Amino acid sequence: MLLEIKDLTKNFGGLAAVSDFSMDVAEGEIVGLIGPNGAGKSTVFNLITGVLPATSGTIVFDGHDITKKLPDQVARLGIGRTFQLNPLFPDFTVLENVTSSFDLHPRSTLFDIFFNTGKYRRNEAFIQVKAREILELVGLLDEVDELAKNLPHGHQKMLGVARALATKPRLLLLDEPLAGMNPGEIQDSLDAIRSMRANGITVLIVEHNMQILTLCDRVVVISFGKKITEGLPEEVRANTEVISAYFGTDYVC
Repeated sequence: MLLEIKDLTKNFGGLAAVSDFSMDVAEGEIVGLIGPNGAGKSTVFNLITGVLPATSGTIVFDGHDITKKLPDQVARLGIGRTFQLNPLFPDFTVLENVTSSFDLHPRSTLFDIFFNTGKYRRNEAFIQVKAREILELVGLLDEVDELAKNLPHGHQKMLGVARALATKPRLLLLDEPLAGMNPGEIQDSLDAIRSMRANGITVLIVEHNMQILTLCDRVVVISFGKKITEGLPEEVRANTEVISAYFGTDYVC
């Protein structure tokens, strides 16, 4: 398993946002983490990435206990993520937004940068090439010179994904990547996520749009901070606990 979460709990005062939550993700999988609003999905992401400290439980990534690690330490180990609200540089171009994210893995020293050494120039050329490869992967290669703030919503979401990919993750956490997209943008995004898996990236997705189930190998369902079930997408669709969590106990199919 690439990611193993065991008995994870996060309390805010007397409120348990996540309670005794366990799940795992195997290398090469696309796993969906779904649940109704306020279920604790984004809190799980924040715990995995060190944005929030866990109250109890353990998180292990590639054999390393990351439960108490800080966000930059988690990212350097190979976990990237996106956010529901995209942290873009609005007045940077699309290409500049991506190249700026390569600083997590610097290849040049301050000496190289200050004196504009050959090593620095080669590294900058390498970053330019890799950034364009990432933009091609997410379908934004034709927008390299456009300012981020001028992109339509769907393209801004995918630019956020591109910035996460620039950190060279082995595991990519996508937080509602399809939110607010039109049908064409959704299909392009689904195709891009499939391409990421084909390029060796394991993906864990939080999403409300149930079209995401067409991508997933497995689905984990959380409600009120607790895991209620997990299984194949078709099994989860038919699960009465899942139906109740989304629609209430009086819902009739």
